Amino acid sequence: MKKYLVAACAMLLPAVPAAAQEEEKGPITVSGSVALVSDYRFRGVSQTDEEMAIQGGFTVAHESGLYAGTWASNLAGWGTFGGANMELDLYAGYKFPIGAATLDVGLTWYMYPGGLDTTDFAEPYVKLSTTAGPVSLLAGVAYAPAQKALGNVTNTPGSRAGDKEDNLYLWGDISGGIPGTPVTLKSHLGYSSGNPGLGPNGTSLAPTGKYWDWMLGADLALGPVTLGVAYIDTSISNADRAYILPNFANTKNGGNIGGAKVVGSITAAF
Repeated sequence: MKKYLVAACAMLLPAVPAAAQEEEKGPITVSGSVALVSDYRFRGVSQTDEEMAIQGGFTVAHESGLYAGTWASNLAGWGTFGGANMELDLYAGYKFPIGAATLDVGLTWYMYPGGLDTTDFAEPYVKLSTTAGPVSLLAGVAYAPAQKALGNVTNTPGSRAGDKEDNLYLWGDISGGIPGTPVTLKSHLGYSSGNPGLGPNGTSLAPTGKYWDWMLGADLALGPVTLGVAYIDTSISNADRAYILPNFANTKNGGNIGGAKVVGSITAAF
């Protein structure tokens, strides 16, 4: 799961990297992708100060349903991530059929190489996906148990050293191809509930406590390359983010890095 990282490329998605093509070669398959995005948005919030990012990763899957992989992106803005300039995610899980649906249970470990202590954290997830004609449907739940990296220690009432907080994220995705065309339409709606501040090193899954994020977009497939565009926004207002400024502001103009943005992407899958 990752981060609906599509950031138009891999949106919404920890959690999850951009879609990749798979080649059937025995019981084990390896798939991956590399992407250039105009802004890395994680659950609606820019992780790159509303600037471009290079992202990529790969997944190794066994025919039994077991899989593991990694995904990475450059960073900037939105707190300091303990001084890290890179996010590196490790994930593993198990997929299995339930009737006409597929259940995916796994865990993502978010790492910030080069950052200070207590920046890394773990987040288990469960995803249920199915199809209805040409439409693909997915519902997911991700719950990060209480951890220091998500602690409430920045400019918030009751802040204290060593605090641990948890985080809940609920989301749904809908996508479908336009018949006779290489175009796929997609949408996403998510809800975050967690600590109302930033963690000890600027890490947080819900920096303003509770908010919604949403996305509407389209992908154009050109062989192994996909061009994407997405409109991304959140319910985070200027008042919501006021008490964690300047960490939640664009460093160039002071704007809301959780505000509405059109994000483009170019993704190559292998």
